[in-house]
Amino acid sequence: MIYNAPIKDMLFLVNEWLGIDRLTSLPGYEEVDADLLEAVLEEAGKFCSTELLAINREGDEHGAVLKDGAVTTPPGFKEAYQQFIDNGWTGIDANPEHGGQGLPNLLQNLIDEMLGATNVSFKLYSELSRGAYHLLDHAASDEIRERYLPKIVSGIWSGTMCLTEPHSGTDLGLLSTKAVPAGDGSYKISGEKIFITSGDHDLTENILHLVIARLDGAPAGTRGISLFLVPKFLLNDDDSVGELNNVETSAIEHKMGIKASATCSLNFDGSTGYLVGEENRGLVAMFKMMNIERITVGLQGLGLADIAYQNALEYARERAQSKAPAPRPDDSKPADPIIYQPEIKRQLLTIRSQVEGARALSVFTSLQVDIMEKSTDEAAAADAENAIALLTPVIKAFFSDLGMASTLSAQQIYGGHGYVREHGMEQLVRDCRIAPIYEGTNEIQALDLVARKLTGKTGEYADRFFASQQDFLDEHKNDESAADVVQPTATAVERLMDTTQWVRDKGGSDVAAVRGAASQYLRLFALTIIACFWSQIVVAIRGNDGAFYAMKRKLARFYVQQILPETASIAATIMDGSAALAEIEVKDFAS
Repeated sequence: MIYNAPIKDMLFLVNEWLGIDRLTSLPGYEEVDADLLEAVLEEAGKFCSTELLAINREGDEHGAVLKDGAVTTPPGFKEAYQQFIDNGWTGIDANPEHGGQGLPNLLQNLIDEMLGATNVSFKLYSELSRGAYHLLDHAASDEIRERYLPKIVSGIWSGTMCLTEPHSGTDLGLLSTKAVPAGDGSYKISGEKIFITSGDHDLTENILHLVIARLDGAPAGTRGISLFLVPKFLLNDDDSVGELNNVETSAIEHKMGIKASATCSLNFDGSTGYLVGEENRGLVAMFKMMNIERITVGLQGLGLADIAYQNALEYARERAQSKAPAPRPDDSKPADPIIYQPEIKRQLLTIRSQVEGARALSVFTSLQVDIMEKSTDEAAAADAENAIALLTPVIKAFFSDLGMASTLSAQQIYGGHGYVREHGMEQLVRDCRIAPIYEGTNEIQALDLVARKLTGKTGEYADRFFASQQDFLDEHKNDESAADVVQPTATAVERLMDTTQWVRDKGGSDVAAVRGAASQYLRLFALTIIACFWSQIVVAIRGNDGAFYAMKRKLARFYVQQILPETASIAATIMDGSAALAEIEVKDFAS
């Protein structure tokens, strides 16, 4: 397989669309400039396209192996991970006080897209560590932060997130893992956790498990959840790694994809843990990590969509089958490369126009994280926080769905060759399939959007966000070079606003109708906002010549003519189809 990191497009979005000054004006980022971003992205792209892509297939074929209670990673993973930490990739956006580089979240997320494109399984061994770092930095005591964070940042230790139990998945309030005070400030943790990504492996000296558990007498449901740091190995007085902490890896899952990633079942048997945050407030702290992971999972889908597109494009240029309609590249030949077939062109452009539009949404949201964390303007920081809350479920669900649809479409372009292992397309499909499922299924993300994010402060922000997009579109609807993109988008925004009001109105009178339409509403939201960003891009490049900018305009037009019209049918289904769903009762399925 091939992978060419989309650095030119990434830099375009930062420098020419958003404007890099929006990033460099934030405290702490004054030294970040376009040259630095390009240099870091170039190195990341090189590492991903050579080192990580090279071991991706073998990792899939070999898989992670559990033997005698210990997990070993596939050949090449330890060497690649050592290079990964030696080059500083584990601390891009971490605080320099802990050994990090203190670079923007925006840059980290662009790198995450590349990592997800080239080797999802490898990425997962460090991905949870980043989330664990930010959670502990946000919620843990000074003692925990000073003792553990530098080792996470260095990559010598890694982290996990231990939520799910055999009987408790989405409904975390059902958890049964217990925590008992040990009398010395620590707690004894007992219970079983399943589906723990990177729960055990041989890449780091220690693994720090972030475990939710319930204290005796705690309130029922999610109000009684506490969070604990439970290291695989206890620490000696000098902070060196000591004895095992009664954490047993009982099994690893045999999965459809991401086979090189060890997805473990862990037994905690009186394991020593340390409280993170306040008792019974564990889920509040854990959401810091969960929201980071949800965006990161979305970026996995985006990266896989992009690498699938790149390889399908290469194949379509080389694979000659049948004669194409005029204009043909060479009338003397009996068959043409399949890229000349309109259907293949349509499939490729469907992937690319959505990938580039989704990347714009990723860059916009990543900037909001930096504004939220760094801005001294309280109103701007509050708006950024609301933007992140609104867009996180959209990124997680829409991007992972995009990854799934795009890898399948790219596989289809290969025909029978896409179904066999030789070309690698079937691995992309299998590796991507988990993204709509883990870190909260996409259905849960959609419910979060319609039930929580369209109300309260986030809902107020959503209204202002929609209005700002509408104002921009009204301002430029008669621009000669942009009207064919802007005007259809303006119509779609009006449709989104009308549908949003329908969702809010029904939320008080017909909850079932809203829940039944949640996934469709999230898709409507994403497709429309991406059209808004395409409109902004077309306006931003007015007067710019060259093939790069010409292709941007063509992709924008393709998106609004071939993708955006779907929003009309989605809106009609949401507002006119709820009765048909409601009239079919559960008992009717037996008929």
